[in-house]
Amino acid sequence: MDVGILQIFQNYQGRGRDEEMVRGEMRIAEQVEDLGFDKLWCVEHHFTDYSACPDNLQYLSWLAGRTRTLKLATGAVIVPWNDPLRVAEKIALLDHLSEGRAVLGLGRGLARREYGGFGIDMGESRRRFDEASRMIIEALDAGFIEGDGPFYTQARTEIRPRPLAGFRDRFYCVGMSEDSVEQAAALGARLMIFSQQTWDAFAAGSLAAYRRSWAEHHGGTPPPPVTGDLMFCHEDPGRAEELAMTWMPNYFLTIIEHYEILSEHFKDVEGYDYYETAGELFRQVGLETAAKGYCQVNCWGSPDQILEKLRQRWELLGGFELNAIVRYGGMPAEEAQASLRLFAEKVLPELKRW
Repeated sequence: MDVGILQIFQNYQGRGRDEEMVRGEMRIAEQVEDLGFDKLWCVEHHFTDYSACPDNLQYLSWLAGRTRTLKLATGAVIVPWNDPLRVAEKIALLDHLSEGRAVLGLGRGLARREYGGFGIDMGESRRRFDEASRMIIEALDAGFIEGDGPFYTQARTEIRPRPLAGFRDRFYCVGMSEDSVEQAAALGARLMIFSQQTWDAFAAGSLAAYRRSWAEHHGGTPPPPVTGDLMFCHEDPGRAEELAMTWMPNYFLTIIEHYEILSEHFKDVEGYDYYETAGELFRQVGLETAAKGYCQVNCWGSPDQILEKLRQRWELLGGFELNAIVRYGGMPAEEAQASLRLFAEKVLPELKRW
């Protein structure tokens, strides 16, 4: 079982300085390899306190020079906000700088304010993603990129330095909505999700759809999914619950605010039906109930409690890869560091035996 750390670069409610937030993430990243984790993932987000890492490939290039074995993963490059030629060039260069340790994760993006900042019509996101993601993955196989689609007309152009190897076996796509799940399967990407619904519902819904689509396009059984969890680990189960139930709801509410989930604008945007449905559900049950449900499916507790939760998930899903988000929702740096070290000492060795 691969276990990674996913960094989100959150300055919760702008309470600190961005300099402190970035330095804190850097300090965490520099420990990850020595603690025994397999991958370091980094998001792409722009313009707000919710999450601010505008160029994850730049950040991972910095980390490549400070590590030897750690795999360096984009979690994810938001395809419609980037030129596909530049994505292919940058991931190929990262692969050279890290001597083959780069991992490519792609996503579509959800925040109206981020699309607005780039001056891109959010209603085009599905079509832009489908067109550009295929160009990128094919370019990394062939060593050149070309396209004649409506969004990215690209004359055949060499990728230099030439890719060390293709990325088909280290290629992930975020898939939260039904069409994103099916597109991930069609592209031959591993499915990456964020832990937001019960695992029974995920297994019966998105995971089953992914497996069906994979079989239709490629035959056989796809690789296991990747789940991105908020994580908090503490020796005292009571203290673990008390603190997790502070910071995890905090983070949940920033999701609601940043993506405007309670707004009705999704009904007017092509390709976002899933989020319109989610917003309607949250309006019906209330944010307090929704936040409790969100917390329950994430990864918190004593080391033994976390292992038991993850074991149940493992058995239900038939295996998965874990990405742990270790600082979020206003969590102090010292608490994040202590949680990370305890997880690495008492949870990670067992997970890697699965």
